[in-house]
Amino acid sequence: MKIVYHIKSQNASYLLHWLINTKFVDSNNLERKIILIPIGAIEGWVLDALEKDLAATFNCKVERHNPIQISADAFNPARKQYFSSFILKKLHALLEAEKKEIVLAIADVDLYAEGLNFVFGEAEFGGQFAVISITRLRQSFYSLPENKDVFIDRAKKEAVHELGHVFGLEHCPDAECVMHFSNSLLDTDRKSSSFCSRCQAHLEKLIK
Repeated sequence: MKIVYHIKSQNASYLLHWLINTKFVDSNNLERKIILIPIGAIEGWVLDALEKDLAATFNCKVERHNPIQISADAFNPARKQYFSSFILKKLHALLEAEKKEIVLAIADVDLYAEGLNFVFGEAEFGGQFAVISITRLRQSFYSLPENKDVFIDRAKKEAVHELGHVFGLEHCPDAECVMHFSNSLLDTDRKSSSFCSRCQAHLEKLIK
């Protein structure tokens, strides 16, 4: 049976097919899956690291989608940033995710949300779509020497954090839990990439 992603564009419609070798597939029993979608050019090694980490963290299959381009309408010239909520809306317009599929977009542009100077990412709470930005996770953004280990550790934390919201987890008061709100990069560096025991237990209930 074919599982179909219908990707819409102004010029044409494309169908990407994933084949499942069974005679019948009940949508309620489909394997939970995370789809990584680069927005623009994202380094392959970054996607490799995220794919491996997210598969282990959420114990599910992770697939990589072809890159898509960010909408120019999402850019705010006055702020020189991209509006994260607008990007989420565009993802909805471009992609139709299956019931147990979660889409995580990775962008290398500076994001903001209403009332905030910037955001590392945004997610639909209990929904299917999330986006993270890796721009402010780089040491070079702060005119510091680049450090790949520090950078990818931050990226993993932000990816897990936003996906945690998609699964239904709220912010956690434990400063070391990955679900703790990062008001600054110091908060991200301080917390771990793992869920605290309370959030882990809640997550296990939510994904059953």
